[in-house]
Amino acid sequence: MSATLLAIWPNIALLLGSAVVIYLACEFFVNGVEWVGQKMAVGQKATGTILAAFGTALPESVVTLVAVAFGAGAASKELGVGAALGGPLALSTIAYATVGFSLILCGRHLPVTAAVREEFRRLSKDQVWFMAIFAAKILLGVLVFAWKPWLGLAFLAAYAFYVRQEISGESEDEEEELEPLKFQPGRAEPATAMALIQTLAALVVIFFASRTFVAQLEHLGPALGLRPQLLALLLSPIATELPETMNAVIWVRQGKYRLALANISGAMMIQATIPTALGLFFTPWHLSAPLLVAAAATMTAILIMAVAFTRGAISRWLLAGMGLLYPLFALVIALLHLAG
Repeated sequence: MSATLLAIWPNIALLLGSAVVIYLACEFFVNGVEWVGQKMAVGQKATGTILAAFGTALPESVVTLVAVAFGAGAASKELGVGAALGGPLALSTIAYATVGFSLILCGRHLPVTAAVREEFRRLSKDQVWFMAIFAAKILLGVLVFAWKPWLGLAFLAAYAFYVRQEISGESEDEEEELEPLKFQPGRAEPATAMALIQTLAALVVIFFASRTFVAQLEHLGPALGLRPQLLALLLSPIATELPETMNAVIWVRQGKYRLALANISGAMMIQATIPTALGLFFTPWHLSAPLLVAAAATMTAILIMAVAFTRGAISRWLLAGMGLLYPLFALVIALLHLAG
């Protein structure tokens, strides 16, 4: 055991180091993307659901693309499909729980006003969209027919329609005062080019740090006796969803809980469409029992959140409680693994 720990210690050190780098880069990213959203006259919700979500969803989308399109062998295909199912699960449980625990630790409460309830009802529409697309995604995973790959185009079209709706929708958000751009701290109104440069530079750092994080998990997986698909379901999503989780912590700390929730909601829409399209294009898209368990856990989490958002009855403890679904899912997967 000691020899094993000694062998994996460099991986653990790189894992922790890359997590710190991701957090620091997310500080620059959320600061930059808020200014980019303001310069583009995009509302707060669209800033979170589209601009921030697209940037932070790059790591997991790249993991799926590399695994299914360029991976050699069935193990890589399994890793890619597992990541496409594991990402939404991590977002709907761990990411929402992170918002809840951050609110608790910061001593903050979600305000209960008519405007906030209306904001939650708008977010509930994202949850309903996600459930419809995710249900189609799972249904395709249990059916076999020759022209299935062509349906990947439908998932890309669904995301394009979602983006159009978010960008063109009228926003009634009250604009909150933004912190000075970190690349131009002395200016009350930074240059648009500098806001873009800071956001893109932060994304590059997040991308490479996330790849380092995932690579360490891929090394630790065999040492822990995990198959590629189980690694993709249990550990890889925690790594690839780290930027969204870090963003949530930062925005909650700043009192911008709407941005935190919108970022998670938008990232889930990306996860329901783009990785699915890649999986349909490059794999048979056949879901095994562990993947179906992950799908059931995800649908349960989103159903709970959709009902709560619709009623406008969101509490920090409800959000924190969403995290309980993940260890329950892991327990079921472990039992299936032992039974197999």
